[in-house]
Amino acid sequence: MSMEHAAWGSLWNLSTAKGRQFAPGTVRRVVDFARRYQGRLIAFILVSVVSAVLAVATPVLAGQVVDAIVAGGPVQAVLRLALLIALVAVAEAGVTILMRWLSSSLGEQVIYDLRTEVFDHVQRMPIAFFTRTRTGALVSRLNNDVIGAQSAFAGTLSGVVSNAVALALTAAVMLSTSWQVTVLSVLMLPVFLIPARRMGATLARLRREAADHNATMGTQMTERFSAPGATLVKLFGRPSAESAEFATRAARVRDIGVKMAMRQFLFVTALTLVAALALALVYGLGGVYALRGELAPGDVVTLALLLTRLYAPLTALANARVEIMSALVSFDRVFEILDLKPLIAEKPGAHPIPEGPVSVRFRNVRFGYPSADKVSLASLEEVAVLDSRGGEEVLHGIDFEVEAGKTYALVGSSGAGKSTIAQLLARLYDVDEGAVELAGVDVRDTTFDSMRHTVGMVTQDGHLFHETIGANLRLAAPEASEDELWDALRRARLETLVRSLPDGLDTMVGERGYRLSGGERQRMTIARLLLAAPRVVVLDEATAALDSTNEAAVQAALGEALAGRTAVVIAHRLSTVRSADAILVVEDGRVVERGTHPELLAAGGRYSQLYRTQFADA
Repeated sequence: MSMEHAAWGSLWNLSTAKGRQFAPGTVRRVVDFARRYQGRLIAFILVSVVSAVLAVATPVLAGQVVDAIVAGGPVQAVLRLALLIALVAVAEAGVTILMRWLSSSLGEQVIYDLRTEVFDHVQRMPIAFFTRTRTGALVSRLNNDVIGAQSAFAGTLSGVVSNAVALALTAAVMLSTSWQVTVLSVLMLPVFLIPARRMGATLARLRREAADHNATMGTQMTERFSAPGATLVKLFGRPSAESAEFATRAARVRDIGVKMAMRQFLFVTALTLVAALALALVYGLGGVYALRGELAPGDVVTLALLLTRLYAPLTALANARVEIMSALVSFDRVFEILDLKPLIAEKPGAHPIPEGPVSVRFRNVRFGYPSADKVSLASLEEVAVLDSRGGEEVLHGIDFEVEAGKTYALVGSSGAGKSTIAQLLARLYDVDEGAVELAGVDVRDTTFDSMRHTVGMVTQDGHLFHETIGANLRLAAPEASEDELWDALRRARLETLVRSLPDGLDTMVGERGYRLSGGERQRMTIARLLLAAPRVVVLDEATAALDSTNEAAVQAALGEALAGRTAVVIAHRLSTVRSADAILVVEDGRVVERGTHPELLAAGGRYSQLYRTQFADA
């Protein structure tokens, strides 16, 4: 590492890690994490030591060549030394390649392990976690912070080891050659480091300001470039004002970039000048000693060549604390995610739901949505303190049973608790009291795989991934053949549409499926449900946002999906649930009425009131 490179590294590390803190115990956890790679780390350290030794060997041999030349030979000695220098160079190149391979393989393995561990952990988090968390902040943990943690292994560790060894060897050789020149050279080190720390504070402030502007621009682009966001801006927004706001921030980032580039360049130029002055000191003072006969000419060359190998590791080690702190902060932010305990876990010894028809039973279920401190982090929500609200009971003693193969409908006012019941049935949350049973088995006692194969759900938004039609369908049945996909589309009343598309099953549906109409998206989710072939179907307002034509098509597709299956249907449009085997009226988290459509109308209660309100015009 040259002194110029050390200067750039000093600036970067000081400006990116200034003012960061991490939680107690992080160091111990990082050490525990590092034990996974103990063999690779030991090999890496050994290779770093060899590299440092080879780096010091070249200046020593170069000095001996000069001495041999000044002494007038013999030629064989000069050639032998030149050959040794060449061999050292070849060995150093080989060791450098090996170090690079060990560093990159170790670093990339750390990234892989951390990313997969965080991704798998996040997949197990409850839906409440995703309703509160900013997606961009979560993705940043998987990208920026994981890479920052990786640098502790791939960069910082290797730098500390190799620089410490190189510094010790270089200092030992220089002191043994001429302690006077060595001491005077080291005395110039403060001139090298003090400006770096002062400049680092300035650059840290500029970097933070630029990062804030970039984050705001990123948020603006993410929101405005999505299909719903772009629609909202076109309908109600002010495109010119949006552009002006974006341009203002972009201009500030541009100005900061120019200012930082110039300050960094001036700083590095100044430090390079200091390095040149130190080199001049070595040549001047060493030359005087050589002329007096107190120092060999080759020693002057050796000292000059070793000088850069002294300053660079000294500077790097002086900034090692900053690098370590930066890496620890990244580890701490990753550990923050891993420390969030999933509220829903598979119980040891969980067993599958028995084969055959499945009944649904809610036994005196009580439930309240978890508070923010149980499912989220302030840093992921971009707030100073998490919202303390939550935990209030929203379901109060829900008790009913759906016989296998029957269809029950849940109706009631918005916010009454119908969707909460559906989410508990699919085990998106766990009950606080009571139990939800499938075929007599508490859902908390069964496996996640069994739940996924037993319960299928269609929600109101009909969400699709930005992938092909085929890929979206195979989410439910990865091994499904093309014939099975077409059969599901036919039963969902979508086959004609998809066959008319130029790319057929390979047609991209766009972000959230926005290239399809609302009714088409819903029928796609029903086709996916048909492929999954669950024994229990949950429909949560599956036709609420559709017009009459699309509703008729979706209802026909739902007829296919519900045939022979146990079903729980949530609907505001009472016309869609009149044929249900039983209807439950839910209000304020309680079942206040139950019966068939004619029975509830005859009772003249809440259901009758809702029905008359919806069909008053008729």
